[in-house]
Amino acid sequence: MNSIESRINELIEIINKASYEYYVNDNPSITDQEYDDYYNELIKLESKYPELKREDSPTLRVGGDVVEKFSKVTHKSPMLSFDDIFNEDEIVSFDERIRKTCPNASYTLEPKMDGLSGSLVYEKGILVRAATRGDGVIGEDITHNVKTIKSVPLKLTKDIDIEVRGEIYMSKKSFEKCNVERKKKGEPLFANPRNAAAGSVRQLDSSIAAKRNLDFMAYFLPNPDVYNIKTQDESLKFLKELGFVTNYKLNGIAKNVKEIISYIDDLSEKRKDLPFEIDGVVLKVNNLDDEAKLGFTQRVPRWGIAYKFPAIEVLTTLKEIKFTVGRTGKITPNAIFSPVHVAGSVVSKATLHNEDYCIDKDIRVGDVISIRKAGDVIPEVVEVKKERRTGKETPFKMIETCPMCGSKLVKEDANYFCKNLNCPARSIEGLIHFASRDTMNIDGLGDRIIEDFYNMGFIKNIPDIYKLEKHKEDLIELEGFGNKSINNLLDSIQNSKKNSLEKVLFALGIRYVGKKTAKILAKYYKNIDNLIKADEQELTNINDVGSVIAKSIKEYFSNEKNIALINELKALGLNFEYISTSTDSRLDGTTYVLTGTLERYKREELTNILENLGAKVTSSVTKNTTGVIVGDKPGSKYDKALKLGVKIYKEEDIEELIK
Repeated sequence: MNSIESRINELIEIINKASYEYYVNDNPSITDQEYDDYYNELIKLESKYPELKREDSPTLRVGGDVVEKFSKVTHKSPMLSFDDIFNEDEIVSFDERIRKTCPNASYTLEPKMDGLSGSLVYEKGILVRAATRGDGVIGEDITHNVKTIKSVPLKLTKDIDIEVRGEIYMSKKSFEKCNVERKKKGEPLFANPRNAAAGSVRQLDSSIAAKRNLDFMAYFLPNPDVYNIKTQDESLKFLKELGFVTNYKLNGIAKNVKEIISYIDDLSEKRKDLPFEIDGVVLKVNNLDDEAKLGFTQRVPRWGIAYKFPAIEVLTTLKEIKFTVGRTGKITPNAIFSPVHVAGSVVSKATLHNEDYCIDKDIRVGDVISIRKAGDVIPEVVEVKKERRTGKETPFKMIETCPMCGSKLVKEDANYFCKNLNCPARSIEGLIHFASRDTMNIDGLGDRIIEDFYNMGFIKNIPDIYKLEKHKEDLIELEGFGNKSINNLLDSIQNSKKNSLEKVLFALGIRYVGKKTAKILAKYYKNIDNLIKADEQELTNINDVGSVIAKSIKEYFSNEKNIALINELKALGLNFEYISTSTDSRLDGTTYVLTGTLERYKREELTNILENLGAKVTSSVTKNTTGVIVGDKPGSKYDKALKLGVKIYKEEDIEELIK
């Protein structure tokens, strides 16, 4: 019997060591086949000699324990959550608040796992209890389910009494597999990995939790001083030594706000390629003496905060559908909804595109809708939560006349247009576009000012902008204006005359000609007269200019009113020549991608340098990419470049590339 017991103990040690190497060090020491052989041998021995089965046996992970209900557990110290912040200004405020008490503070930066918090208690190195966070003071006993989680050590590497806190979560791979199984069985699908993990740890039958392949990431020790630990960073290293999985490869340390922002930007880029979901970054004061000085409020720790990534989707209620008129006369329905925080800002409206979009989604006033920002920039309605309807919602109905001038609308393809060229809304939107930052960049001529000047009769069309000086005395008399502000505005208007051709091309509002296309056309034709004379076939032969854009350009320049506008602007002194910032075009025909944190250049600055040398700078790596310029902590673009064999340029190589 002693030899059997010795073999069982030996097998447990082998399996535990293999699990540690696999989960904690990410460096398997034995093959999967060997692991399975040892594991199956252990099962057979424990089945034959059940009296020798240890309470920390890895075979417990298959589950099978069933509880009648969840017992309540009182935490020795409260499991408090952190306050949330959403933007750089709030990070700065947090740092300033910390430095009033701890002027030399540094921070640990950790991915904020999107799961649920759990507390694990060990006695003499053996797991004896696991509990949910609950209300922070009282949680539920989920020991039977947590024992099935393979990344939770049932026995630590040290025989100590300790409480460890962390995140119970479901990986993306396990989540997909779980939903495939549920679909086969006709069961409702889990909405996201967090819901799946939460539902799994609250199963009375632990065999269900075992099949769902949960994971655990340790991140906190409630009483680190007992183990002579001085910093949060040391806590994480100690947890790893004990046999816990931590995010040591992704964690960081920052001494200031700049380093915090850099870490957040880098992690945000890596986010989609991680094997698990994260929804932000947790900032904690690293030095535990500083932590003690800062202490707690009744609700949250003062020494930590959670930065939340821009929300992917949030729910709100559609209060109204408002129709607006664009600079081309296009009528756009817009959703007006209860304000929500998404992608770092509060939004209360989103485009509904056109009639077909509203009908296809069956959008109704009063609906609960989900909102997200496309590319983290433009709010959009993702879907209608039809299951939440009460029957009081109002179906969508397209208007028949322009909401501004009352003209009959004309439908072209999927969109409706106001064809009245004198429609006030069309004129105002066109003027706003002309003066905006990406076009003529007239500082002091913002949306509200243009609308006011239009209604007062000072600016009715684009040339009027350049005739504004004759109204100077009248403008100075307006409330909110003075001699200095009017002079600054007039100087900015004068300076805009010197803009390169691509700026004014984009500003004119030619349909389908955006910022990028305008730059391509300006570089190719050099001046407006050459472009006006170009035929449609010639235009389609230019890279990135298709037949739809070519047709739109020809239609614009075939209109006598548009030619008259250009001639009037020429007479007013506007430049219609392409102004190259460099005579060097040695990078013509090349394409580069930037990734990681650059030290010597801002991204926009380096992008401009490369483009002025003739290169294209894109956001995605393909086999046609010339090179990937890599800064500190590069993301998935770097990995893809290696896979495709695309040349890698480190930051120190850039000078050689552009000098």
